[in-house]
Amino acid sequence: MTEHNGSARVARLGEIDAIPVGHGIFHPVRRALGVRAFGVNAYSALAAGDALIEPHDETGSGAGGHDELYLVVTGLATFTVDDEATDVAPGTLVYVPVGVRREAVAAEPETTVVVVGGPGDRPLPVSPFEYWYVAEGPYRDGDYARAIELASEGFAEWPDHPVIHFQIACYHARAGERPAALDHLERACTGEPRAKAWARDDHDFDSIRDEPRFQAAVR
Repeated sequence: MTEHNGSARVARLGEIDAIPVGHGIFHPVRRALGVRAFGVNAYSALAAGDALIEPHDETGSGAGGHDELYLVVTGLATFTVDDEATDVAPGTLVYVPVGVRREAVAAEPETTVVVVGGPGDRPLPVSPFEYWYVAEGPYRDGDYARAIELASEGFAEWPDHPVIHFQIACYHARAGERPAALDHLERACTGEPRAKAWARDDHDFDSIRDEPRFQAAVR
């Protein structure tokens, strides 16, 4: 059963078709939700010892050539990746790139694995927010140089992204690096008009609030 909630689609894994195949039971999650941006499906097994993920390396005739991420959601799965076996409990993630052989069997009854895949030869852009999210820890610890370093990695894919510039402006301002803070703040306000209001209320900029460039940027 798939529910449409506005533009979202909601499906209960236990209600998606259960199709017996040669290696467990296939649940066509991608098809049920109409996903086209990436591959996502699920496999389950009823009894311990049953096949769950077929032996493959994503280079065969039926494969999409995907890097794959597996998430065990119920039961216990034994994954064998390049001849190394590991028991994988619920909540555990296993990432396997294209070209690496992998398979899995159920180690407990009622085991289910969700599989997410994407092209191994065409990496997707990293979402901009990830760069300032990973910088949050160093920022909170007062390690502004590390926060700047992590957030700046985003410029490789998003060189003009205004929110990355805004966050880096915050870090430079906290570090007492006024010219750099102002440079990034100006770029942020040019690219994202809402950044002007953000900056006016953000205590990160207290050290540069008296600068004429700050006043001009947020006007």
